[in-house]
Amino acid sequence: MMDSRLKIGTCSWNYESWTGLVYSSPSPVAAGYLAEYSRRFRTAEIDSWFYRLPERRDVISYLEQVDEDFRFTAKVTESISLTHHRNRGGSGLEPNPDFLSPELFLRYVERVGPMLPQLDALMLEFEYLNRDKMPSPGHFLRALDDFVSTLGKEGVSIATGPGTDTRPPCLPLAIETRNKNYLVREYFEFLKARSLIHVFSEKLYMPHIYEVCDKFGDLLVDSTVIRLLGGDRAEIEKKTGNQWNRIVDPKPDKAMVASMIRGLLAGGRSVSLDINNHYEGSAPLSAEFFEREFQV
Repeated sequence: MMDSRLKIGTCSWNYESWTGLVYSSPSPVAAGYLAEYSRRFRTAEIDSWFYRLPERRDVISYLEQVDEDFRFTAKVTESISLTHHRNRGGSGLEPNPDFLSPELFLRYVERVGPMLPQLDALMLEFEYLNRDKMPSPGHFLRALDDFVSTLGKEGVSIATGPGTDTRPPCLPLAIETRNKNYLVREYFEFLKARSLIHVFSEKLYMPHIYEVCDKFGDLLVDSTVIRLLGGDRAEIEKKTGNQWNRIVDPKPDKAMVASMIRGLLAGGRSVSLDINNHYEGSAPLSAEFFEREFQV
């Protein structure tokens, strides 16, 4: 049996090539996979809501496929986390008026409302921010502070601990930065003071998550999210041919990640481990390593 404070799952689940690994047959819709998925894993990351506001019908359809003890982590739409509109071939930077918009965020929360009791993290994923987009780490923290403070004025508080009541207005808000220069003590002190969850992102150009945890693990709140995302996406997609049913890029340091998780659990924290196909080539096969490590 695995420690109940550790939930192992994958970054999205809608992959026909997992047939035979997780699924007995393909499904034409994402929700169609969830019932089988939930018999193998006990958490899932919802990636698709990063690209659009969720539809209430999708929220309901996902919940209908899982039991009430199943957990989710979900990305918040990028309309809220982008400082500037994505450059689609135009010139110059165009500021995004919805950057850290409390109003748009609360619209997102309203859409996902029925799922809130089963959500362990609402993740704000920020892209790498150069100085043209964000002059300094201090500017970023001030913008984030204004956002959280405004939510507080709207009667919304942040909840972080295992077993915390996450029904409105308490929200498990999590922050993922792609700027390694932001990962300093001041940053983690800021998150802890505001009960914000840190998202550990194991990916290209970022320091290893276990190194970051060694430095700043004492400043984490009661729960955390680990996302194993991998290296060069184009390279691993070429190796796999977008068929995500075999390991093509085995990571030699998975034992270090497992050791990090043990330390977090020993410190009384809950951990959501979300594994991407791009990490090694097949998220379900990568998950098997961690499942073996934490079976007792």
